[in-house]
Amino acid sequence: MEAVQTYDVRSLDRGEVLRYLGYAGQTLTEELDARIDAGMARCLEVARPRACVRIFDVAERGERDGEPVISLAGCALELWGSSIAAHLDGAVAAAVLAVTAGMGVEAELRRLSLTDPVGQLVLDAAGSALVERAADAAEASVVAAAADRGLFCSSRFSPGYGDLPLATQAPLLATLDAQRALGITLSADYLMSPTKSVTAVVGLLTAPREGIRASCAACPCCDFCVLRASGRTCGAPRA
Repeated sequence: MEAVQTYDVRSLDRGEVLRYLGYAGQTLTEELDARIDAGMARCLEVARPRACVRIFDVAERGERDGEPVISLAGCALELWGSSIAAHLDGAVAAAVLAVTAGMGVEAELRRLSLTDPVGQLVLDAAGSALVERAADAAEASVVAAAADRGLFCSSRFSPGYGDLPLATQAPLLATLDAQRALGITLSADYLMSPTKSVTAVVGLLTAPREGIRASCAACPCCDFCVLRASGRTCGAPRA
């Protein structure tokens, strides 16, 4: 599996964009409808979705200072807290990923903040939907790599979820050399730039977890799945 991957995201889920805009069934004017469509198109035009993905064996599970901690082989990243310990229960390896929509979206958001606040809101929502689509693509590559090992995958789990500290962003990005590979930098408050960036950990498991990817139709990785093209599914990995 290539460590750095570039994705050809050609469409966005309009419903997801509306959700990020806070839509709750309100009537949309024709003008706003058109602006949403234009914002989605512009987002796709300026984005360059890429990811850095690496897989590490689980080296050790233990407890330190009264908290569960998981160490990964071959890197300095440690995963602290009961939430990630539960999420990686049964995992023999973990995929670490960072995904970004790219500086093109960031530059367009800055430009619109000065000239078109409504357009900025729409593009911001479209950028959030796009980076999640790219994260789905990155996760799909992990699912395929896991299947080649005869393993199954958990869902994504990001720093800040549960009690996994947001400060995990720093060693996670350093482990992936994400600043050099993807141009992602981190503020003192652990906020990423470009802002439309995502980090996550995916567990590689010896047995499928109930409720995860119960069907291809419901799977967020479905559009990017390489297993289906080969006649397999992640429910039946290679022996």
